[in-house]
Parts: sequence; C-alpha cells; structure tokens
Amino acid sequence: MKHTISALVENKFGVLARVAGMFSGRGFNIETLNVGPLVGGKYSRITATVDDSRNSVEQCVKQLGKFVNVIEVKDFSKLESFVARELVLVQVKADRQTRPEIVQIADLFRAKVIDVDNESLIIECTGNANKIKGFMGMVEPYGIIDMARTGSVALERGSYKPEGK
Repeated sequence: MKHTISALVENKFGVLARVAGMFSGRGFNIETLNVGPLVGGKYSRITATVDDSRNSVEQCVKQLGKFVNVIEVKDFSKLESFVARELVLVQVKADRQTRPEIVQIADLFRAKVIDVDNESLIIECTGNANKIKGFMGMVEPYGIIDMARTGSVALERGSYKPEGK
C-alpha cells in the first residue's frame, strides 16, 4: 500500500536529511519526495510517498513525530479526506501534422502548452497520480523527448490547522 506522509518541520539545515535517512535506514524506498518552505520561511513541509508492503510505516510516522525539528506528521492514507496533486512537465515530439492532436489531448486533460518549438511542445499537467498516468499514456505514442515529474503534495481537506500555529 502506498502512503503519502507529510511532515511540518522547522526550516533548518539537516532536517530533510534526517527525515529521509529515517525512512531509508528502516528499509523504505521513498518513491517521491517534495519539500518547500511555507509562508514566512520559518517552516517547511516535507511530503514523501513510500510503499509499505510490510505494514510498518506507522512506526516510522511515530518516530518522525519524536524528532526535535518536526512539528507534526500526518499519514494521509489514514485520513478520510485529503487533496493530493502532482506536476509533470513533458517535452513531446510535435511536427505540423501532430501538433493539433497533441494540443487537443492537452486540452482534454486541462494541461497547458508552455513552450512551442518547430519540432516539439512542452506541456505542463497537474492532477492526481491517475490523471498524470492517463495523460502520459496519451502523449507517449507521439514520442517523449524529456520529462520532469514531481511527487505528490497533499493537504487535509477542511479547516484543519497544524498544531503549534
């Protein structure tokens, strides 16, 4: 089972390394990892996606919560309601004949063409993992030149406020 884990941490040197090291030290492969500062820069949010075939992520979440610079940890897969999104930038081969078809696919997925060249397009697509997978499946036959993909970023739905805020 995949788990999306979010940690609100102090934005200090070495915190990311300790968090990532805790997962790898216990044999977890971090499939995706995103980190970004929150407004004001005092805190950052680390969002990691891990596969837990051994059902031991719960112990990792508890241990993360004990770290000095960690304010709060959430396992979103245990919550009833949350929103998660990913971003992919993909450069697709596109000549005069295929360009309209590729743009139409982008429109169907509410993706944006952000760069146009004589031989390619760069498209930005955001959404949940299934939407990204579907979009990639549709543009792959045209020829993918290059791509960059984030992992999940997630927030709990509703009027949730982190502890200590």
